Amino acid sequence: MRIMTICLGTILSGAFLIQSALAQFQESLLVGYFSENQASSVVPRNWKPLTFPKIPKHTEYSLVHDGERIVVKATSQASSSGLTREVQIDPKEYPIIQWQWKVANVLKAGDVAKKEGDDYPARIYVTFQYDSQKVGLFGKAKYEAAKLIYGRYPPLGAINYIWESRAPVGTAVPNPFTDQVHMIVLESGATNLNTWITEERNVYEDYKRAFGQEPPMISGVAIMTDTDNTRESAEAYYGDIVFKKAPSQ
Repeated sequence: MRIMTICLGTILSGAFLIQSALAQFQESLLVGYFSENQASSVVPRNWKPLTFPKIPKHTEYSLVHDGERIVVKATSQASSSGLTREVQIDPKEYPIIQWQWKVANVLKAGDVAKKEGDDYPARIYVTFQYDSQKVGLFGKAKYEAAKLIYGRYPPLGAINYIWESRAPVGTAVPNPFTDQVHMIVLESGATNLNTWITEERNVYEDYKRAFGQEPPMISGVAIMTDTDNTRESAEAYYGDIVFKKAPSQ
């Protein structure tokens, strides 16, 4: 939904500095270090809830044991909300995002091409901060208006990695509500249900393919399991999320 996109941008667009003065010497940056937490219903350290004013029923998130490690469990019943972390990462320096996820079911009515199907058992957002040099005069006016309303600029764009119901793996399309969010299907269908899958993407290259220009700084990361449009239920698990330098570096 459009309100979800605006609210997500509002929450994630703050600049929380994850890189220290020594970051240039680090090979990776742990953004979602869920495994260092204790099992509980408390939000993971450095993360916060992402909720939407017009969606009263929220997805439930908790830290649980999965074997010997701690992961985030998401349970959604005709609901929508997420967990977010504000970051500031240079995608040129740390272009690779890697994480693990597992889902218990896919959505019967999920469809990446339709507004009414814009639900997923698991998704990872990466947002990019507003850069006035990358938009035209009309675009600047829109961002200034949004800042007046929400107190900060929405992101310039977002990449949304999703577990889809039927679209082929590799499908890459704009979100049905806004072309500022680009959807990329990494897993599809029920073949890998209840199995931990490791994903790795070059978010720098994904942004350039999606938006046709160099990306600005990464401003935030979010995980979300949502079923408010389809009115279905979903269960998913998220492991640690890390940004890494490219192998050639």
